[in-house]
Amino acid sequence: MQTNFKKIALIGKYMNVSALKLMREDLADLAQHLSAKNLQVWVEENTAHHAQLDQYQTLSLDQIGQTADLAIVMGGDGTMLSVARSLIDADVPLIGVNRGRFGFLTDLRAEDMLVEIDRMLAGDFIKEPRMLLSTEVLRNGQVIYSSHALNDVVIKSGLRLIELEVEIDGMFVSKQRSDGLILSTPTGTTAYALSAGGPILHPNLEAIALIPICPHTLSNRPIAVNSASRIVVTAVQFDEAQLSFDGQFQLVLEVGDQIMVRRAEKTISLLHPVEYCYFDMLRNKLNWG
Repeated sequence: MQTNFKKIALIGKYMNVSALKLMREDLADLAQHLSAKNLQVWVEENTAHHAQLDQYQTLSLDQIGQTADLAIVMGGDGTMLSVARSLIDADVPLIGVNRGRFGFLTDLRAEDMLVEIDRMLAGDFIKEPRMLLSTEVLRNGQVIYSSHALNDVVIKSGLRLIELEVEIDGMFVSKQRSDGLILSTPTGTTAYALSAGGPILHPNLEAIALIPICPHTLSNRPIAVNSASRIVVTAVQFDEAQLSFDGQFQLVLEVGDQIMVRRAEKTISLLHPVEYCYFDMLRNKLNWG
């Protein structure tokens, strides 16, 4: 097979015990299929351990970023989000095989994956860059934490309302009382932001959406701003509040903390089959008529 992808890493969702048996079989079939084409195949070390794929060489996620030409991710959107954040500093494109629920980011069906991946390895694919958010948390003027998010950065209260002050590019926007605030990439607008009443933004838009969660004042509505904007959210008053990244990591906030959000300098690349259409995906996932 003539392909630009000769070194391929396989990464799977291994935390869900009930789904592990099916994923193990799929990963074994895929690894064997690729190896038979004289391609170098590695399995991510935690995936290999839990799926008992001891016959293949393993790499850590950091090593995959340094070594592989392509990563194939088997699982759901949560698995893809975690891998994307881990590989943001590496120029490794991602293919997603859906073994989750919705599969907004993992669009290959497991039953079709061998045929579809062969086509994509032969060059029949669409390469789609996706932006991420870069976040720094300042406490008393010092950066205490930084991270990236492919979907969203969420500031959320505990039992009571939280008061937040929002500033964009040095200009005051609003002071709001709500259950929290979602700052979303276009990718993330079909996730938590959608449930909170936010707009769906096409992935090729250069934008960041700000969606209040259950605002005390109903006139406080979602807005979208240019992705070059520098957004600063100050935690003014609350009993307890947390900051999360893609719903997978949390940081406990203190009153006065400033959350600085901007577009990350680097992107990740998703590879889709040539017939992939974002609107088809939305219609199927959201059961539109």
